[in-house]
Amino acid sequence: MPKILRIINRFNLGGITYNVSYLSKYLPAEYETLLIGGPEEEGESSSLHITDSMGLKPVIIKDLNRELSFIKDHKSYKEIKRLIKEYKPDIVHTHASKAGAIGRLAAISCKVPVIVHTFHGHVFHNYFGKLKTAFYLKVERYLAKRSTAIVTNSELLKKELSETFKIADADKIHVVPLGFDLEKFQTNQEQKRKEFRTKYKIKDNELVISIIGRLAPIKNHELFFDAIENITKRSSKKIKAVIVGDGETRQYLESYLKNKNLVFCTNADKNCVFDFIGWQKEVDLVLAGTDLVALSSKNEGTPVSLIEAQAAGKFIVTTNVGGVKDILHKDCGFVSHTDEEFKTLLLKAVEEFETLNKNAKAGIAFANERFSYKRLVNDMDILYKKLLSK
Repeated sequence: MPKILRIINRFNLGGITYNVSYLSKYLPAEYETLLIGGPEEEGESSSLHITDSMGLKPVIIKDLNRELSFIKDHKSYKEIKRLIKEYKPDIVHTHASKAGAIGRLAAISCKVPVIVHTFHGHVFHNYFGKLKTAFYLKVERYLAKRSTAIVTNSELLKKELSETFKIADADKIHVVPLGFDLEKFQTNQEQKRKEFRTKYKIKDNELVISIIGRLAPIKNHELFFDAIENITKRSSKKIKAVIVGDGETRQYLESYLKNKNLVFCTNADKNCVFDFIGWQKEVDLVLAGTDLVALSSKNEGTPVSLIEAQAAGKFIVTTNVGGVKDILHKDCGFVSHTDEEFKTLLLKAVEEFETLNKNAKAGIAFANERFSYKRLVNDMDILYKKLLSK
């Protein structure tokens, strides 16, 4: 029975926890998996309810955090080495940057037979300055040489890693798209829509535009706010902008709206355009009550929010980042290349909503076929067997 030690950065609400949980739970019975990772950070919502729902009992490495810290990172490294020596895995599979660095260093030190790392995105542009980026590139190139295989979620990310950033040769990089249980985004939609819009006091004639994700500089919510402001000035339609998520830029973003004299909601007053509703465990409820979905990021890997939006049959307006073009059905969204184009396209989506909404229904079958967790598990099973056989 092959043993897999699966390591993620932290158990915060997001697509990575879902994917590692599906892999840990649904790989064929011949595999045994131990799942480990760090705790959620301040401003984030825990995702342990996901692992709990699948009967998984992950090990929490309390010092495994996003930020660089020699003391905490060294403690995490020693703890992961201890777990490797105790568990004796045939495969160590790491997910995302911090877990990938510390986990692979520990696996290399312990001479684990197969070492796999999944890039769910990268930090090689728009995150840090030139010196810090150069350091991360050097580290990733070294780790890639010592890894048995590299996994990406999209062909575009594979091309960037192999050709643009020279992390590894293309033949070492395997594309395994994300996978989810998408059925919940297609069941009881009318009931969920009514429940969501009642909870947040959204009127029947208001068109809801949701943006889903961590409140952080890289997510560029300012562009989304500017686009909404543009709509309020140029369109006669009544809209509500729903901001799903929380994070380090929450206070700054509220100040940004205040400085532009744009009113956002409080718990006592829902008669406004912008509504911060925080992290939501039931994203299917949010999407049922949503009409359009936006993404304004400067950098992404494979945006889970857009996969889920398509599964719910929602039309999308997004910046051209990461693997967006690999996951977006041609009839289900607009992709912008500049800030001005993003604002123009979001206004166009509002004005032509009725027609575009009908077109977006093509995304349901598209998402079900390409992003099922059953397909994810099968793809990874094939890859593991190939790597173990060598």
